[in-house]
Amino acid sequence: MIELSHITKVFNRGEVNEVTALKDVDLTIAKGDFVVLTGSNGSGKTTLLNVISGAVLPGGGRVRIKGEDVTDMPEHRRSRWVARVFQNPLGGTAPELSILDNFRLAALRTQPKRLRIGIDDAFKKTVREKIAGLGLGLENKLQQPIGALSGGQRQALTMLMSAMDHTDILLLDEPTAALDPKSAEVVMQTAEKIVQAQELTTVLITHNLRDSLRYGNRLVHMHAGKIEYDLDAAARQQLKMEDLYAWFER
Repeated sequence: MIELSHITKVFNRGEVNEVTALKDVDLTIAKGDFVVLTGSNGSGKTTLLNVISGAVLPGGGRVRIKGEDVTDMPEHRRSRWVARVFQNPLGGTAPELSILDNFRLAALRTQPKRLRIGIDDAFKKTVREKIAGLGLGLENKLQQPIGALSGGQRQALTMLMSAMDHTDILLLDEPTAALDPKSAEVVMQTAEKIVQAQELTTVLITHNLRDSLRYGNRLVHMHAGKIEYDLDAAARQQLKMEDLYAWFER
């Protein structure tokens, strides 16, 4: 599904603040894999996600999605395969529009945009049912501006919207980092349901060590722009919390 071959990315090359974010990274992610990506700040996690999404083009190496070479393909063209949820609950939505309008825009993410976007009763019912599953009581507030919601409510809705249109790959860039524990739990449970129901190939960046052991079927740890550990589900089950702490201490 995703193939990264000898990926290198250097920012500010030749300047005093030159940073090598990725160093000859090889990573293959199979269809349906749920990869949890860990590492300290500056280890290259977000740059790796940006290279997959097309937000950042690599300085060297090749990127393939579903067998197609997309190395030089910009982010908007990769949206036919890739959806992304960011750390900031204020991102990824139009705050002045209603909940329902935001869901409609999300449902048209990869489709040609027209001057008129219709919302019929069937669509309203679908959105209401999806939101009701969150248990946040927002299903009867579809006309409320999404910008008026709390960060946790907004992030939970953003997670739902990420899969409203067809997608193959879901990139989760620390989606719970700005949330309280209760809201974070709702968001991660929502993500897990979506991933399982739609069999999405998923990459989750997290600094929550408990989540790194709880979610996904594969654990990848980065350090200084390189992949230091790549564990399958069986190997990860043998890990203890102190093992993860030791990775960061080293």
